[in-house]
Amino acid sequence: MATLRDIRRHIKAIRSIEQITRAMQMVAAAKMRRAQARVAQARPYAIAMDEAARDVAKVGKEFRHPFLVPREEGTGLLILVTSDRGLAGSLNVNTMRAAHSYMLRRFGPRYQAVAIGRKAVEFCNRMQVNLVHHRIGLPDKVEMAELRPSVESAVRAYLQGEVREVVLAYSQFKNLLTQVPTVQVLVPVPPAPADQGPQTQGDYIYEPDAQALLEKLMPAYLDSQVFRAVLETQASFYSAQMVAMRNASSSAGDVIRELSLTANKVRQASITRELMEIIGGAEALQAARR
Repeated sequence: MATLRDIRRHIKAIRSIEQITRAMQMVAAAKMRRAQARVAQARPYAIAMDEAARDVAKVGKEFRHPFLVPREEGTGLLILVTSDRGLAGSLNVNTMRAAHSYMLRRFGPRYQAVAIGRKAVEFCNRMQVNLVHHRIGLPDKVEMAELRPSVESAVRAYLQGEVREVVLAYSQFKNLLTQVPTVQVLVPVPPAPADQGPQTQGDYIYEPDAQALLEKLMPAYLDSQVFRAVLETQASFYSAQMVAMRNASSSAGDVIRELSLTANKVRQASITRELMEIIGGAEALQAARR
């Protein structure tokens, strides 16, 4: 059985851990509010760009951009967005599992990847996925220009005919307790459903012309989707980390209470034992005097 000194030393160590997890919870909460605000600003633009691209894929006939034409040959390319750090529960694991499962079903194990985030890079290396490009160490206030090399590497692989589909995987932020692993096809742009988008069989009127407009629209569409994915993942990471650190602090408190109870029992047993020794010694002295 552990001594009272050992138990007290253990309590002190757990209390230090509790202080660290509470501090990390407060930091994550502050960063989560800022990340949530950035997601709320970027999400409408990304959704509008997605709807515009899908509408063009549905009815556009004047000029068929390469991003709008489905292919039969080639493998797939996965843009996998995760966080750089852990301590966020199963957030990154769920995203990587959903993405890898989709790519295995569609293309088998020999697909390519663009990894954004340290956890994504580690996953691709562990699964021996062909890593086309990677980006780690993104700041909290990430800008779209910092993600453009990653997007351009995916675009280059698609235009060169190396891949037939570009897939984006990230963790979508719903609320403080809900983050949804999301896997969506970016290229070729999926057309809007029959009951959505333009209800016409004609074509758009392009100004200046379809080719010039689509060559500007398609890269902007990809940039907006990847940028939104990074912001959603950042907000998801900080919310998941805040919840994980809160649970860790609660567990540390439970351990401290259990150890304190054990320490009290050990101390009471030690006092009882010393009293018994004193009483036994006193009785022995009285018996010797008789």
